[in-house]
Amino acid sequence: MKGECLCGNVRFEIEEEIRNLYQCHCTLCRKATGAAANAATFVQGTAFRWVSGESGIKSYKKPSGFRSDFCSECGSPVPNSLRDSGMVWIPAGLLDEPVASKVSVHLHTKSAATWEQASTECVRLDGGPASLDSLNKLL
Repeated sequence: MKGECLCGNVRFEIEEEIRNLYQCHCTLCRKATGAAANAATFVQGTAFRWVSGESGIKSYKKPSGFRSDFCSECGSPVPNSLRDSGMVWIPAGLLDEPVASKVSVHLHTKSAATWEQASTECVRLDGGPASLDSLNKLL
């Protein structure tokens, strides 16, 4: 399995099956990604390998131990070692190949953003809108 950041500078490979994905809805993950939840997985450190761009990674750590690594060029969150666990945290959105696994756990749902709740009235598009004007007409 291969993965890369938005600009392609940071690349990595995983040599094990992705078994589970999770989504974390805590405020730290929302702020680190700018999204409603942080979709990710963990792999054994021995199954993870940097291909390129490791020197271009910046890291931010909070006193609590929360860590966010990101590409210094495009800002994409990138994999990082999970403390002393021997595991590597992998942002699922960076994976280039289809993953057979589905999200199996939603974490910190009590602090989930109120605007992210699924709605049966929500417009769903197979692709992007033709323009911002056409998007506004859907709403």
